[in-house]
Amino acid sequence: MIESGRPRPRRRTGPGRLVRLSPVILTVVIAGLAYATPPEMAFSRLLPAAPALAAAMWPVLPTVLLGTVCLFLMIGLGLVFPDLGTWWTAAGIIAVTVAAAYGSHVRLQRERTLFQVRLVADAAQQVVLSPMPRRFGSIEIESLYLAAAAEARIGGDFYEVVDTPYGVRLLIGDVRGKGLPAVGAAAAIVNAFREAAYSERDMVSVARRLDASSSRYNAAFPPDGPMERFATALLVQIPHGGGRIDILNCGHPPPLLLNPGELRVLESATPSPLLSLAELIGDHYNVDTFDFAPGDLLLLYTDGIAEARARDGEFFPLAAWMRGQPPTPPRELLAALHRDLLRYSRGRLDDDIAALAVRLCEP
Repeated sequence: MIESGRPRPRRRTGPGRLVRLSPVILTVVIAGLAYATPPEMAFSRLLPAAPALAAAMWPVLPTVLLGTVCLFLMIGLGLVFPDLGTWWTAAGIIAVTVAAAYGSHVRLQRERTLFQVRLVADAAQQVVLSPMPRRFGSIEIESLYLAAAAEARIGGDFYEVVDTPYGVRLLIGDVRGKGLPAVGAAAAIVNAFREAAYSERDMVSVARRLDASSSRYNAAFPPDGPMERFATALLVQIPHGGGRIDILNCGHPPPLLLNPGELRVLESATPSPLLSLAELIGDHYNVDTFDFAPGDLLLLYTDGIAEARARDGEFFPLAAWMRGQPPTPPRELLAALHRDLLRYSRGRLDDDIAALAVRLCEP
């Protein structure tokens, strides 16, 4: 899977180290100005700013040590300039250092809590978006996931691919809503798919199992507010021999099929009901069949991709972008999509994004 969320952090370079050392640099600059300028300019009164700055990036002990250094510097300046008002500034340094030490302690506690939350999110990602092989026989598959929230690793978008006796079956979808309830709903659907894809002979039965699982989860954990929780989903089946793909679309954006010189939008003749809404609007499911030849490239995606916006409000031109792509392996296609989406939206995603790219190779 192409790395999800935000780009991988880079190793800290020179400017990063300078930022970490900025409290020390500030202390040296203030002390130097206080010594080199007339006492009435009173640059020494700025010394409490150094431990205050340190609290934003240093642990408690280094922050206290820097405050102590500033205190001794102030005492030394008071010996050089007797009329400097040493004791008032020294009292300010002590007060700010105590407050800075407490602020540093609170910040570290929050960072530890965030770290634990990230570990839980990583575990949830392994459940909902488990790693999958990149090749099933003659079928190449690659996945992409981008979380909209800066600190999130996973949201309400989901996908899964399994190799079954009936062919390779794929699932991609999007739960309405965000946060942990959406993740739980996505996990319920994905887990149901993993079981049903192996045991059910036809995709209509698989879709009914997914709808039942989604409905049970919503009954056990009802959504906040009057709006129903539902999910769009797209089921795809590729027989082991290739030659065609079967698609069952439950209100999801239609996939794109790129073959040499042509882009097709695989619209369903009769859309099927969204997951958890079949009881309300009927469980009439429809499967559409399309040709799928060696070299064809299939893109499944969630609406976060088609609805990614530039600063002027324009949506990402996914169909035009796909039409302009050269014949390429799925991994390279999604890497280019990842790069161009972040560039188009200036790194500001309003929704989670998931995608699967599938190519049928020569047997």
